[in-house]
Amino acid sequence: MQQNTIKSLRDLSQSRCDGLQTRRGLLQSGMFGLSCLIGPVVVGGQPSGRSHDDHLLLGFSTYGMKSLKTEAAISHIARIGFDSVEITVWPDWDAAPANMSATRRRTVRTQLADSGLRLTSLMEHIAPSDSDTQHAAHRTRLASVFELSGDLCPAQRPLVQTVLGGGQWEQKRQLLRDRVGDWLDLATEHQTVLAIKPHRGGVMSRPEEAVWLIEQLGQSKYLRIVYDYSHYAYRDMSLEDTVRTALPYLAHVAVKDAVKEGDRIVFKLPGQAGTVPYAQLLKRLFEGGYRGDISCEVSGMVWKQPGYDPVAAAEACYHSLAGAFAEAKVPRP
Repeated sequence: MQQNTIKSLRDLSQSRCDGLQTRRGLLQSGMFGLSCLIGPVVVGGQPSGRSHDDHLLLGFSTYGMKSLKTEAAISHIARIGFDSVEITVWPDWDAAPANMSATRRRTVRTQLADSGLRLTSLMEHIAPSDSDTQHAAHRTRLASVFELSGDLCPAQRPLVQTVLGGGQWEQKRQLLRDRVGDWLDLATEHQTVLAIKPHRGGVMSRPEEAVWLIEQLGQSKYLRIVYDYSHYAYRDMSLEDTVRTALPYLAHVAVKDAVKEGDRIVFKLPGQAGTVPYAQLLKRLFEGGYRGDISCEVSGMVWKQPGYDPVAAAEACYHSLAGAFAEAKVPRP
């Protein structure tokens, strides 16, 4: 069923993708080819590190393309017509800092500029630890990711996003404050935004918890929020309220569908299940002052399935979200 859905959406999106090659060519030859040379914008009264242009970006995360080399993933994402890309940098992924030599970093940096894609985010996955030894290892790991961010786009560094692991919020929030505060020192040193993501079932699962951490740590411009409504659906948390809470500190938006199957929540491709009103979400974000990226995220629940096709999935995501942009009348580059 998953494969059939992706195939049908891929067929529907092909004509749209073909029509976007002219726009992509203009991006490559014009000012948007300088994908790193973009100034910051003010979102909710705080610099977000995103572009100053009056539009939102439609992006795709290589989290949905683990089987591909990073260079191949970038090529497909650009060809399909996306405006931006998030690169996954977990230790066992192709773009982990240890796999990115100085030469390869220059190559990817050039490829991004030539493609017209804006590198907006690096995806990490680190859970704060009460072990000082583990915490020191996490600092070293994060520092290497911050360095990669600067090497890939020094003029406008992509943010680094992470969830914060599991546990009970009331029991661990002081530990989170202390550990994330230490990470924030690193982010500030590297002048790179660290964006924390509330995650369904995680120790930090609500936007107001992320806001608490940011306020506890002095409301630094280098500590921001990732918003993903799929983690709030079916929890008596409305789209309107969660957007309103996150907006003052928002730096990145991820999108995917969430459906309830029995007692569990299952993630789907964005637009596949029709459970998230993306046009409404885009309109509220844009009217609220957000000027960042809307990044399609393919859950591991999807890409770990047999027969998963990462390129077909990306094309399906593009078809769904490009349609939502058009419906919401929210501009893209």
